[in-house]
Amino acid sequence: MAGVAWRKHCWSAARARLLPVLPIEVVRMRVKRAAELGLDYKTYAGVRAATGHDVVAFLFSSNALRVDAAARIPQAEAARLSALTRAGRIALAQTVTPERLAAVNADVLDSAHAAPHPFATFGQAAAGLRAALGKLPGDQVVLIASDAPWERDWLMAGKLAAVLPADRYFARAV
Repeated sequence: MAGVAWRKHCWSAARARLLPVLPIEVVRMRVKRAAELGLDYKTYAGVRAATGHDVVAFLFSSNALRVDAAARIPQAEAARLSALTRAGRIALAQTVTPERLAAVNADVLDSAHAAPHPFATFGQAAAGLRAALGKLPGDQVVLIASDAPWERDWLMAGKLAAVLPADRYFARAV
């Protein structure tokens, strides 16, 4: 294919002009903020670049939190939630009632709400997520989801900033 090298050069040059050069102080602040949120810098920077906003809250499915039948969050995950600073911690209860989940884990969760049903329509899922978020803007909330395929659909239904697999988020548990 003729001209590939030239097109690659043009694309690389255009992309380089679009990427901002951040002052080192801003980078340091963002590295610190990523650590406060328990995210690696690359993930945090990606969310900021995609949305233009900071992360103000995390939305956790009860599956992602590995909630047991007694509505308890395992110690490693609870410690990770406790370490979060300057970010909301909202749970979506699927296997237990939201009231029980919130009561048992009041020290690590800000609130708990009923999760959208696995086969809910897009509109029903959107309404459920909107109710859980309250006044929080969706594009400033990161979803931590399990491997359940319907949980990934919540990203679009809730107009959320990003979705991260629970295994990835909790892999760096404190």
